[in-house]
Amino acid sequence: MLTDALPPNSRPAELARARGILAQGGIVAVPTETVYGLAADATHDRAVAAIFTAKGRPSFNPLIIHVDGVAMADTYGVLSPLAFALAEAFWPGPLSLVVPVRKGSGLAAAVTAGLPTVAVRHPKGLMADLVAMLNRPLAAPSANRSGRISPTTAAHVARDLGDAVDLILDDGPASVGLESTIVAPQDDGRIQILREGAITAAMLAPFGPVEGRFAPTHVENNASPTSPGQLLAHYAPSVPLRMAVQEPMDGEGWLTFGPHKTPSADTKIVTYHLSPTGDLEEAARRLYAGLQVLDTSGVQSIGVAPIPDAGIGRAINDRLRRAAHGSTVSTGQTTPYD
Repeated sequence: MLTDALPPNSRPAELARARGILAQGGIVAVPTETVYGLAADATHDRAVAAIFTAKGRPSFNPLIIHVDGVAMADTYGVLSPLAFALAEAFWPGPLSLVVPVRKGSGLAAAVTAGLPTVAVRHPKGLMADLVAMLNRPLAAPSANRSGRISPTTAAHVARDLGDAVDLILDDGPASVGLESTIVAPQDDGRIQILREGAITAAMLAPFGPVEGRFAPTHVENNASPTSPGQLLAHYAPSVPLRMAVQEPMDGEGWLTFGPHKTPSADTKIVTYHLSPTGDLEEAARRLYAGLQVLDTSGVQSIGVAPIPDAGIGRAINDRLRRAAHGSTVSTGQTTPYD
């Protein structure tokens, strides 16, 4: 069920409605600054199971729990001094911390997929509001079919999940547009990046040695990941995707970045500009929307212009590599890259 965008005077009522659904074990699509998440009470076994069913998510893939601050995070996970420091610096915001799960936490077993750790994040916006209202953490992966393009608007959620969701809260487009950076703070002070995101290695470096930035962890989809966000085939359109495309093929959708020449009028090229000025943050915000537009436009494939592999550009390229791999898995193609 899709709501209208929430005007200020309707927000309390819609949040109360969402809280009621969550308290009874339902699932609600909720916007965050990263992407729209499919939320359920993280302590409710049946509710968490409903997330996996709605998404078609493999049971071995753990979930991130969303909290309303450091105190709740430390109730369900064991935060080291380094984890506390990172939380204080970057929360609320797009950083998830993988920490030991606290004994007797009461989290649904499926949240951690049998791992001794849990990924925890304090988001901005309505998700944090709902956590505070419920006074329990919300498990919330992206609100889309497993492996498909992540949603950055309520309309994306409705198109992909439809009636599988009890309620969709619409708070406009996500402001970051990419899933959170996931890190595992180590006891020896190292910070291991498990998934790239808007919180970059350079931003983390003042807190300790950063690892994983040059070799992000990719796990084949028939293997068990050690945290959320590690599956190799992910974020995929329904047609093949090629990276580093300087010149699109006839009939191909073109995801451009920076000042690119316009395809000639006699070619059948559908173009979506991530950022005509070459702004990587704008490109990140528009990435999934662009993939959604091209994937539903009838193109035979999608070509993506080269994206600088620096700053948040590393996270963009991480998602594109997984989308390219995922598109070859779903279409039977064999060459994900140009």
